[in-house]
Amino acid sequence: YLLSKSKTLVFHSSPNVLKPFLYLICHLFIFYFWVYLKMDIEQKQAEHIEYFVKQTSTLRGSSLVNVVIEATSHPSLFAFSEILSVPNVIELQGTENSVYLDLLRLFAHGTWSDYKSNAGHFPQLMPDQILKLKQLTVLTLAETNKVLPYDVLMQELDVANVRELEDFLINECMYVGIVRGKLDQSRRCVEVQFAAGRDLRPGQLGSMIQTLTNWLATSDNLLISIQEKIKWADTMSELDKKHKKEAEDKVEEVKKSLSLKADIDLRGHEEIYSEPGGVMDYEEDRSRPKRRRHPIA
Repeated sequence: YLLSKSKTLVFHSSPNVLKPFLYLICHLFIFYFWVYLKMDIEQKQAEHIEYFVKQTSTLRGSSLVNVVIEATSHPSLFAFSEILSVPNVIELQGTENSVYLDLLRLFAHGTWSDYKSNAGHFPQLMPDQILKLKQLTVLTLAETNKVLPYDVLMQELDVANVRELEDFLINECMYVGIVRGKLDQSRRCVEVQFAAGRDLRPGQLGSMIQTLTNWLATSDNLLISIQEKIKWADTMSELDKKHKKEAEDKVEEVKKSLSLKADIDLRGHEEIYSEPGGVMDYEEDRSRPKRRRHPIA
């Protein structure tokens, strides 16, 4: 509906009128593009999640350890809440293998810094797990900041230099599809355009609902404003049509008037030339030889 009215709105609106319209269109595009990318990533992970959920549902106790290690090492799995919700996994709490339940929670909600600050509490990570946790750390940072300075990333990821950081971002984040953005070497930062979402942390659902509620309220207000502008643009369009019709009618009247005057003038000339003794007879008289007069005696 908005796009169908955009042409009218563009041609009959000032920049101030167009601002809310363009703002809403851009936000809707970004929102749906983000939803599409998120759905694409989630669809790719769905099969892996289903596999691990089935595995953990059929195993108990120490048999779950290898499944947890495999899940946290899998190169294409970035969501763990479904696995955490399996009753058999929850039963690890308070047992000798409870550290693996904590490990799974770390990969669901934590970062590389969280692991370093409490490394003695977790099992030693394998290289694939370290890589995965650093990828998840980038996703966490991108949740609240769309511009990530290199210095912050290097500190959070324990990366020694810019070249190593950029290689990690390109090869392990962008090519994998969990992050899309632009590396700005001159400003030493990453401009994040899209980042896959992580599992919701406990208590995070309320804030997310509030954020979405605020976004919807803003969208509703913008939509009302846009509808008013569209109504105004429609009115202006109708006035333009009316003025155009009036101008065309006046042009037609002038054309008819000029045509009528031309016809009258033409008929007048025809009558003059067709009268006896008119111009043509006069010309004929002039062409005849004059008679010579004789003097009177």
